Amino acid sequence: MNRYKDIAGGMVLRWGTVHLFVVLLLIVFHPELWEIIFTFIVASAISTVMVIDYIQKYKGVKLHLDDHPIDPTLQIANETLPFLRRGLNEETARKTAEVIKKISDVAAVAITDQDRVLAYIGEGSDHHKSGGPILTFATKQAIATGELMVIKERAGLNCPEKNCPLQSAVIAPLKCKGEVAGTVKLYQTSQGELQPAVIKLAVGVAQLLAMQMELAELDRQVQLVTKAELDALHAQINPHFLFNTLNAIIAYVRTNPEMARRLLIRLAAFFRQALKRHGHFNTLKEEIEYVNTYLVLEKARFREKLRVQRDIDPGLLNYQVPVLILQPLVENAVKHGVQPKVGQGTVFISAKKLNSEILFTIKDDGVGISVERMPMVLLPGFGSGNGVGLSNVHERLKSLFGEDYGLRIVSELDKGTTIYVKVPLILNNNAEKGGFANEA
Repeated sequence: MNRYKDIAGGMVLRWGTVHLFVVLLLIVFHPELWEIIFTFIVASAISTVMVIDYIQKYKGVKLHLDDHPIDPTLQIANETLPFLRRGLNEETARKTAEVIKKISDVAAVAITDQDRVLAYIGEGSDHHKSGGPILTFATKQAIATGELMVIKERAGLNCPEKNCPLQSAVIAPLKCKGEVAGTVKLYQTSQGELQPAVIKLAVGVAQLLAMQMELAELDRQVQLVTKAELDALHAQINPHFLFNTLNAIIAYVRTNPEMARRLLIRLAAFFRQALKRHGHFNTLKEEIEYVNTYLVLEKARFREKLRVQRDIDPGLLNYQVPVLILQPLVENAVKHGVQPKVGQGTVFISAKKLNSEILFTIKDDGVGISVERMPMVLLPGFGSGNGVGLSNVHERLKSLFGEDYGLRIVSELDKGTTIYVKVPLILNNNAEKGGFANEA
């Protein structure tokens, strides 16, 4: 900043000299204009001060940025974060080493785990290869002790290649949760003391990469917990469906054995299909078949009391949806909407494409939900009997797709209930195209 103060002083001196000469000339030849001369001098002085102040501020900011460049460790951390959030492996290590080599002024970069060289980029790459075991004693020592190792001469690198250009290195341990998970190695092609900046860079990079590895481990643990919760919710579904279906069949065993036989055949086909499924998703076609099987059983019980209407977009049949996402909602409409109602009731099932999502609508004209009960219907465990409840579907949707997904319920007492469900469009390219199963 002193340099710019000198410049400002020089400008003021020159400005004063020129203006003093002009003022003296005007006073000698035109003394009657002294008021105009005075106003001109004041205005000129103010404008000159403002210009100098602006130049000083502008130059000062520019100098500040030039004198304090962005720390390369921050650049490395920013560019490697997307890789190491997936954990430390050969692919993420290679991409990370490439970023470090690009940003830092070193001859070569290597990243290891506890046993192998995961990545090597830079000078000597013709004989220093990724995937091989760790040979350098100093690297093994850094892993064993967790201490920074600085190699000042070629002999300490244990390289059998006579013409290897690498002469010195700094080896920084990668610590994850207090345990050494690997190392970051920065190489130079000159012997002797390494520059403090290189050692500082190695330490900073190792700390940042270790932090990112810990974040990756936390992400993995969160995913495992989410999967366990999802599996627990999913495990409730089939026993629940089987229990309620068998109850419906038992009611026909004595009064209508033939109906009971047909329903058992339908149930067997249903579970045969369920056993072939893996994971938490079905095609929409399979999901509608689940719903139809349930409705056949319920129609056998309720006969003309239950009416069903459908409006399913055929173009959505091959898209994937969570397993048994619709059947529990349809069952809720039948049991808690239509069954308590006096007279006939209708359940309406709709599936429409809405931008990049599928919007499902399950609507009944039954007894509705009271204002007092509405806040409780999505609470885990709410409800009676062996039903998994609306909360099961609600929680599975949020676990699979995030907090923006879940059930939206609109209900009015004695007029009915509508449940809206949206899921992202996920196309199953292996699914067969075709129509629906037999409908109720």
